[in-house]
Amino acid sequence: MLTPKSGILLLLSCIAAIAAVGSVFELSSGNPELGNLTTGIILAATIPLAGLCFWGAVVDARAQK
Repeated sequence: MLTPKSGILLLLSCIAAIAAVGSVFELSSGNPELGNLTTGIILAATIPLAGLCFWGAVVDARAQK
């Protein structure tokens, strides 16, 4: 069952995943707007964040059964 907590975690997971994909495209273009370091930091932070938020949403949804 979807709870507000799991819904928010899923939303955060989607936003982080979009940011990660955007960072990959920016880095692959060769000239990222925010620079290589900043874009790399965003990529490094959003990949685990997306996974953790998704995992948290699944755990919360399973706990509500």
